[in-house]
Parts: sequence; C-alpha cells; structure tokens
Amino acid sequence: MITTDIAIVGAGPVALFAIFEAGLLKMRCHLIDYLPQVGGQLSEIYPKKPIYDIPGYPSVIAQDLIENLMKQAEPFHPTFTLGERIEELEKRGEADFVLTTNLGTKIHAKVVVIAGGLGCFEPRKPEVEGLTQFENGKGINYMILDPEKYRNQKMVIAGGGDSALDWTIFLANVCSELTLVHRSESFRGAPDSVNKVMKLAEEGKIKLHLNTNLNSVAGTDILKSVTMTHSKTNEQTTVETDHLIPLFGLSPKLGPIENWGLNIDKTAIEVNVDDYSTNIPGVYAIGDINTYTNKLKLILCGFHEAALMAHSAYKYMNPGVKYTMKYTTVQGVNEF
Repeated sequence: MITTDIAIVGAGPVALFAIFEAGLLKMRCHLIDYLPQVGGQLSEIYPKKPIYDIPGYPSVIAQDLIENLMKQAEPFHPTFTLGERIEELEKRGEADFVLTTNLGTKIHAKVVVIAGGLGCFEPRKPEVEGLTQFENGKGINYMILDPEKYRNQKMVIAGGGDSALDWTIFLANVCSELTLVHRSESFRGAPDSVNKVMKLAEEGKIKLHLNTNLNSVAGTDILKSVTMTHSKTNEQTTVETDHLIPLFGLSPKLGPIENWGLNIDKTAIEVNVDDYSTNIPGVYAIGDINTYTNKLKLILCGFHEAALMAHSAYKYMNPGVKYTMKYTTVQGVNEF
C-alpha cells in the first residue's frame, strides 16, 4: 500500500500546483491519474496550444506550462500512479482514507483532493451527415495534438469558444487555407481573441463563416469537403478541405466519483469557497471539477483554490497546531 499525506486524484495543472502549495507546508503528495502521463487535458488534448491567461506569461505553450509546474514541484518529491483510475474511496476515520484503483492499487492518505478536471470526458460531436465515416485518421479529429501535422494543409475549424479561436489564431500561418465556422454571429471566447480572429478575416488570412452550421462531409477513403448552411439565408457552401476539427467542448462524466457520497450538482462537486472542502471532512475538490457561485473554469482560479485548500488541509491534519504564514520570498523553497 502506498502511504502519503495527500492523495490527489488527477494530474493536471491545478493538481501539479497543489503539490507545490502542499510542499511548502511539509505535506507529501501522491497523484493518481487515468491518463498515462501527467498534464491532464493540457497534455492529452492540446499540448501545443498557446495559453494566454497565465500570470507572468503573455503566451505559454500548454506542455511547457506542465513541464514548468513539474519543475516547481520537484523539491517536494511527489509520487505518481498513472494509467489507473480511482474506483473506491473509503474513509476509516479522521484523517484516514484508503483509495483503490481499477487495478487494485491502494493509497493510504490523511487527506484526499479531487483535481480531476472535467472527470472522464469525451468530445461533443455535432450532428453532421457522414461524420463518423472520416474519423480515426481519415480527416476528422476532435483535438489538435501536433499542429505541424496541418502545415500547408487545408483545414476547417468549427466552434465559437476559446479553443476554436486560439487554434484559429495559431494555425492561420500554418495551414495553406483555414476556414472558421461558427453557428452564431458572436463568439463565447475572450474578446481579445475575437478581435484577432476578426482581423485575420479582414486581412484575408482566414475564411470566416458566421451564422453557419455544418451540414455534411464528403470524400472517398479520406475527407475531401465540408458542406455548410447559413442559418438565415439557407445558402449552402461547400469547402474543399483536408481536415475538419469540430471544437464544441467536452462532455464531462464523473465516473466512479458519483458514488463516493459527495454533494454533486450536475457533473461537478459542490464545495465550500472558504477552503474548497466538500461535504466529506478531509476531502477537497479543486479546479474544473468543483462548482460554486460565480465559478470560473480558469487554470489561474484553480491555482488559487489549490493554495487555500493546502492551508485548510494542514489544519485538518494538524488540529490545534499553530501555523505562521511564511512567504517564499523570505524563506525560499526548502525541499524535504
């Protein structure tokens, strides 16, 4: 059995930063993730995607952020169980938990932190005629792992959120021809990204179709074209393309977490905003997997949650022990 102070379910960016915050308080962490590597969605779905809202980084590639977080956590010697999913959570007493994975691995911890992002997830697929025919390497994908794959290729991106906007900006100078299709005339993403996309369209660097829905795809063995329909005029347009990337977000599923006795609102775990604790004492939830009034699903918000969680977990594990806040600018980062 693996023994640790804090068992963290998930190994995305918020979970990795939690190692650092816990380490400053001399608490050891063990992370468990169903994916075969750390990084969560950043490494699995868009490792090469630029991120623009991390403080101190005007732009940082997703995988670079993960690598930096790992370096930041190194002094505190975290341990990992990867490629396994937590199936059972058993509370034996105060500060006494046992977690069991699908492969039978057991982790004994004083505190449990759920930082599983969206939980188990799959892409939301649009209702498009012929869509499944060109999946699995035949032209249609639901994530971008290596943007170089699309160099000098024709691409259609569909969506109106941050992912669609960010990838459009990034790939405008990579693809030979890039088309962005959005079903509305306004975007859901960051205003600055919207302005950049509109400017690219004005300059003729991308083709932009607003108020437009994907209708069908066509080809022989591989994708050759996408047909779309304008929602107001019903005019149909067919675009020749090598790739179609529908970016309509992910459909989250909590999986076994649903059976752990936690208070759940839809597909997220309810928490106390004082310290991001759940209704089970000693169990916390941070990052995209939790919910509360005015919740923002941003990495930087998850970092904030990780810091408050760590201080609360220290008090939970050490009742009655007085802790004096010390700043890293004064005491540095001391490994243990």
